[in-house]
Amino acid sequence: MPPRTPTRPVPRGGPAAPFRGRYKVAPEDFVVEEVPAYVPAGNGDHVWLWVEKRGLSTFDLLHGLADALDRDEREFGVAGLKDAQAVSRQWISIEHADPARCRELAGERFRVLDVKRHVNKLRMGHLRANRFAITLRGTSADDLAAAQQNLAELARRGAPNYFGEQRFGKRGANLQKGLDVLRGNARQFAARMPRRVFGLVLSAVQSEVFNRVVMARLQSLDTLLPGDLAWKHDNGACFPVVDAAAEQPRCAAFAISPSGPMPGPEMTLPTGEPAAIEAAALAALELRPEQFANLPFNLARGERRPLRVPVTEVAAEALADGALRLSFTLPKGAYATSVLRELLDDTIWFGGD
Repeated sequence: MPPRTPTRPVPRGGPAAPFRGRYKVAPEDFVVEEVPAYVPAGNGDHVWLWVEKRGLSTFDLLHGLADALDRDEREFGVAGLKDAQAVSRQWISIEHADPARCRELAGERFRVLDVKRHVNKLRMGHLRANRFAITLRGTSADDLAAAQQNLAELARRGAPNYFGEQRFGKRGANLQKGLDVLRGNARQFAARMPRRVFGLVLSAVQSEVFNRVVMARLQSLDTLLPGDLAWKHDNGACFPVVDAAAEQPRCAAFAISPSGPMPGPEMTLPTGEPAAIEAAALAALELRPEQFANLPFNLARGERRPLRVPVTEVAAEALADGALRLSFTLPKGAYATSVLRELLDDTIWFGGD
């Protein structure tokens, strides 16, 4: 049987040695702000709330807003889910609400910073990026230079696009449940699980397959192979790589990157060596492609995902208390832990919750 816990991603390594540091010691040490795909138009039936929350999950935030407005949580729209052990700012939308009432909403761990109207509901994925400001505790005076060097390397080559630990649930429980679903009677499992949970456990399996492919290609994430399906960073489209040497300059310029699998019946398959690597990752979990077909709720349809992501707006500064503050921006769907893993000594690296 394959491992019952997620594979622990490893760092690729940079020009400077990793150093010791702790993050998420307090929510204020991990600040994330959405960069929206578009700004509210100022008119329309949907009210958008720019909300700051502290030490609160997005789901708990929606629960609080729903109670305050006497609405159903399912009526709210979000572009993405934000860490609980953090200070985060994100847009939340609700249709046919009183803007003045929304502006006055506040709780022990959240506050509304702005309210705008828009013509449509905010939906998952309707964001461009996330901007992070992360404080590392327990660092030394020499670590600033190492952080600056490795951040510069990440800005040049990109970061491994690993899925973070939160994707797999506590102690990897979502992964094991997803494997049980795919190896057993999926419809019987679906009858006992809410649709959202059913989707989460299946996505955990897809994420494990993807992470294994990233690890298999870790030292060449910025190199195309014949047969690759190249990801276009400007629009998310993929195309087959026939002449890898001819396409490599575009890869070096970060216009395109190799892509990896989120398995499912609608996912396009690569050929050649990339296909063999992806097949091996699936086989290591004792899974077959056909097990992702005809799943309840029409979930796990399959898609491609870039093996690396651009890291932009990088900066590092020393704080008065001996800590370091890192700043960087990642595209939607990427995890800040992918950057931290490239900087911190893995022997003491941890992710808070």
